[in-house]
Amino acid sequence: MSRRIPLYQIDAFTDRAFGGNPAAICPLDEWLPDSAMQAIAMENNLSETAFFVAKKGAGDYDLRWFTPAVEVDLCGHATLASAWLIFDRLAPELDAVCFNTASGPLEVSRDGNLLVMDFPARLSEPCPVPEGFAAAIGAKPAEMHAAIKNMAVFESAAQIRDLMPNFDYIAGLERDGLICTAPGDDCDFVSRYFAPHVGIAEDPVTGSAHCTTVPYWAERLDKAQLHARQISARGGELFCTAAGERVRIGGRAAFYMAGTIELS
Repeated sequence: MSRRIPLYQIDAFTDRAFGGNPAAICPLDEWLPDSAMQAIAMENNLSETAFFVAKKGAGDYDLRWFTPAVEVDLCGHATLASAWLIFDRLAPELDAVCFNTASGPLEVSRDGNLLVMDFPARLSEPCPVPEGFAAAIGAKPAEMHAAIKNMAVFESAAQIRDLMPNFDYIAGLERDGLICTAPGDDCDFVSRYFAPHVGIAEDPVTGSAHCTTVPYWAERLDKAQLHARQISARGGELFCTAAGERVRIGGRAAFYMAGTIELS
């Protein structure tokens, strides 16, 4: 007997389809086996597929995220997309939800035309530039920092746009991928994020990377509210607030498609 699983694709951190970062979302009545969720994520072949199960309390959900290769402990764009789906299609009476995740409880609330996520700050510390870094990335960073993710700080947005990274080199770095960031031309800062170690060469827009970039730029620019752009090919826009041990990350989302998975 086959089992039918609803599947939605939502573009996060954009107000139009074909922009931002696409996430596949599967609302479930109960958890599938881990192997089935991993297989679905591999078949979807997006940077993340999110699965959530509603709990007894209104607005309370358990949430997990899978790349095509592995389960991850935090994902911003698929959290935003999951919240959009709940607010727009599944429970439009709600103004806030709480997702229980491997990174603790993550709240998402409506704020005008934005959805705002409350995420943990992941502070960075200065560290040496790894050997061979500039040649492998295509530019020499002004600073190198380490948190859960590596973060290279450059002098201009043009440098970020022109990066030509060696993904094999990045996959061999310690820590969780590579954030490259710089001051923005029409915003406070820009970034790109590369994660070949989890099967994602370049992530179009990365909410979790802003858990590290936002505290850094808030201190450097001496301002708590920050307008950010991730300047991948698809691009995305984020409205962020540094709040001590937390980071609030706001964005929009756009519906792309809905369908059904049939598992035999």
